[in-house]
Amino acid sequence: MKPSRLLLGWVAALLVIGIALGTLQALELAIPASLISINWGLLLALLALALLDALRLKRLPQVRISRQMPGSLALGRWAEVPLKVEHDFGAPLSINLFDHVPDGLSFDNLPLSIELQPGQFSQISYRLRPLKRGHFNFEHCEINLPSPFGLWSGKRLLDVSDQTRVYPDFARLYGGELLAVDNWLSQLGVRQRQRRGQGLEFHQLREFREGDSLRQIDWKATARQRTPIAREYQDERDQQIIFMLDCGRRMRSQDGELSHFDHALNACLLLSYVALRQGDAVGLSTFASEQPRYLAPVKGSGQLNVLLNAVYDLESTQRPADFQAAANQLLGRQKRRSLVVLVTNLRDEDDGDLLTAVKHLGQRHRVLVASLREEKLHSLRHMPVQTLTDALTYCGAVEYLNAQAEMHEHLNSQEATVVQIQPKELGPEVVNLYLAWKKAGIL
Repeated sequence: MKPSRLLLGWVAALLVIGIALGTLQALELAIPASLISINWGLLLALLALALLDALRLKRLPQVRISRQMPGSLALGRWAEVPLKVEHDFGAPLSINLFDHVPDGLSFDNLPLSIELQPGQFSQISYRLRPLKRGHFNFEHCEINLPSPFGLWSGKRLLDVSDQTRVYPDFARLYGGELLAVDNWLSQLGVRQRQRRGQGLEFHQLREFREGDSLRQIDWKATARQRTPIAREYQDERDQQIIFMLDCGRRMRSQDGELSHFDHALNACLLLSYVALRQGDAVGLSTFASEQPRYLAPVKGSGQLNVLLNAVYDLESTQRPADFQAAANQLLGRQKRRSLVVLVTNLRDEDDGDLLTAVKHLGQRHRVLVASLREEKLHSLRHMPVQTLTDALTYCGAVEYLNAQAEMHEHLNSQEATVVQIQPKELGPEVVNLYLAWKKAGIL
């Protein structure tokens, strides 16, 4: 409880009057004695009124607040948090409310001013924007109540427990459900080439149509039906994709508001969404994390929810990546041939360790190394060189990029495909490769 501006104003005014009267007395000027008595009387009256007002403030009934917290939030997206305020006050009252938002969430429209009316409840809201993924607990709301006479302001801390999870920005993934798949993929920059009836896995027999190839004709069925019958094929299903996700220190670079690690998660979820719709199985294996996680490849739309719940609280660490250990663990778990998507940020010091790991993986699986490009290094090559410091920076960047290019050549020699791209473009790029390989039957 703290004094209001009204109380402080009255106290200050009476003190100024008292000091002025005392000064006049010290100067032996004639002052009516009644003025001093009146001033002291006003001070005592104000004190009594303030004590009474404080007592009434203590006896005010408790405010009840309920928070309608969404069960999940998307990283970087604003969301409304409605609050319901109930009370038993017999007169109108204006209060201030502040919700104790956990670290990692930004907010807007706080604190809130609410005018409470007798016999009514109030509904208000503020906005949240998650800045990082994970599990967040809300524990308290704080309100400031004015006293009946307005001389005090009382702070009350209310226990209002709620929790929510912040997932990667999956809204665009589920948003694709509202569009035709081909149209949605084209909006993301994913290109597909239609080849009607010319997949790799037999689907059905049907009547021959204009535009079908003569190679599709099933001559035995045609002889039986005495009309041209064609075989229809579809892209091979029931294939498996495993993401090897680097959670180490190389993924902590920042690209705008999102780290490379968050961009990598979004790309993995995007490809998972597309692959699951194609009838393939998707799994996950992390390394260089606090507790390595593994999900065996599973088909079905429900696997995307499993993936989201497995990665929403993953964070990058300061640990170095041990590619050989990660490859050995995956080879011990995944026996069936799969597409292994290794998502990392290649550095020049990775040469030996990474080459060995990719070589071992390539003996059983098809390997795609997706490397996130640090745009700052590439922009240094185009900066003007005017000083010695500029020259040293330029030469260091060029040497680093040349070492990266040499490592890419070594990886390609191990029959691994390497993609180095800006983080925000990683998702559509790996989806393009996946669909192209699936059409060509080389997964």
